[in-house]
Amino acid sequence: MQGLTGRTALVTGAAGGIGTELTRALLQAGAAVAASDVSEKSLFALNEKMAADGLAGKLLCHAFDVSNNAACVAAVAATADRFGGLDILVNNAGLGMGAIRDDHFGNLVGIEEIEPEMWDRFVRTNLSGAWYLTRAAVPGMKRKGWGRIVTVTTSMFTMLRGKFHPYGPSKAALEAMSAGHAQEFADDNITVNVIVPGGPTDTAMVPESSGLRRADLIRPVQMTYPLLWLCSTAGEGVTGNRYVAAHWAERASPEVARAASEAPIGWPGLAAAPVWPGGKPKA
Repeated sequence: MQGLTGRTALVTGAAGGIGTELTRALLQAGAAVAASDVSEKSLFALNEKMAADGLAGKLLCHAFDVSNNAACVAAVAATADRFGGLDILVNNAGLGMGAIRDDHFGNLVGIEEIEPEMWDRFVRTNLSGAWYLTRAAVPGMKRKGWGRIVTVTTSMFTMLRGKFHPYGPSKAALEAMSAGHAQEFADDNITVNVIVPGGPTDTAMVPESSGLRRADLIRPVQMTYPLLWLCSTAGEGVTGNRYVAAHWAERASPEVARAASEAPIGWPGLAAAPVWPGGKPKA
């Protein structure tokens, strides 16, 4: 994989299971990384892990809540001030169903259990936070004429699953937003893609009460393979796609791994024939 020396990334949800691996992979590839999380304690632990691996020299840990627009704007500014700009935005922060109750895998959550305040919290964290950060990051990327936005959504099954709200719908909206941004920023050399594990992953979002064997879960490190490829020069011009990380074979060539894991982002087939005055909407 080609190196990312000279590039700067902002990773949200960086102290979680997937976020830690994404942060480590970007640092190992030579990028400077602003790692963010809502928990200062978790970020301290992340910094200790990266220091133990000799990777803390280009790491900036920044605790903030992505559901707060002002905090997102400040985080992008702090990253640019520290490292001279922001090239790669990784929207990984997410609120899982464990925020409602721990046994949600075996005992699914009905609408009566979801308070409006909880619904709003999921939407602000899982959807609005990525929009706030994208809006703050894109002007600098446009000035540079280069940018990568990689967003973590979820499987289509989870998006559409009954009694898996608000997580599923908030991630579906995030995917739809990413599809629109891929079109909007295409002429600015800013690529927008989505990566998903492909199924239950060995992180805290899958609690022990799920009954699933940890050995059967997807390893968080799988998410790093498509991420690094998308951020490298090999990913130049690749936009509007989703990558199922579980299908990206670590030892396969990028061409083979890409073919096995890549699909168009969102649901483009369903949008191909709108009923529109004059035949087609303006692109």
